[in-house]
Amino acid sequence: MLDYDEEAEEYDATRGGEPRAAAAADAVLGLIPEGAGRLLDVACGTGIVTRRLAAARPGLRVMGADLAQGMARRAAARLPGTVVLADSRRLPFGDGTFDAVTSVWLLHLVDSPEDVRAVVAECARVLRPGGVYVTTVDKADAHDVGSDIDTVLAPRPRRPARDAAPAVAAYAAASGLVPAGQARFAGVGQGRSPRRAAADLRRGWFTTLPPGAPLSERMAAGLKALPDQDRPRPDPVFTLRAFRKG
Repeated sequence: MLDYDEEAEEYDATRGGEPRAAAAADAVLGLIPEGAGRLLDVACGTGIVTRRLAAARPGLRVMGADLAQGMARRAAARLPGTVVLADSRRLPFGDGTFDAVTSVWLLHLVDSPEDVRAVVAECARVLRPGGVYVTTVDKADAHDVGSDIDTVLAPRPRRPARDAAPAVAAYAAASGLVPAGQARFAGVGQGRSPRRAAADLRRGWFTTLPPGAPLSERMAAGLKALPDQDRPRPDPVFTLRAFRKG
């Protein structure tokens, strides 16, 4: 897993920046009821999406929480006085505090199914009855866009998908949440180029293989042989699921 304290400085620039944040925020807000008064953005990262959630609805009081100090510092600079350092499995808020809770690009990072279940349960706990939880699911699948890069990377062994939609729906149901809608949005500026994909592969991304493994090197060579080394392929399209607390 990445060290998000180290990644904080360059995170926005390497993850699509403001265009991607705008697409994410618009899609999330489409699933949040207009009358919501308080929203918690769990794993808010640098706050680039959180800030847009707050700006789009002046009547919505938005808070952010993140476990990485580097990320939380950047988020606090964007949203002074509204960001807390917190573990998403043990949120420092009382039951029923929020009208909406979001976790964008979080569940795929969690170490175990038990921890994903704990995160979903905590998000449900701090929701008031009738409140809505919105989360991304199936993030890894979103990056498979049918490109020549995906063909080269197809033999890689993959990490288990902690955010698989059926599993997340089951955890939500166990916490008293029922389906309340879904949406999709493009990860603007996130399309992979062969050169970038090879560099990420050698960092240990996309696969359970250690950097330098023979299969990793064969795939890296295959990526190097592709045309248009710096041309990004299509952007991923991410999926959001919404759940309402009964």
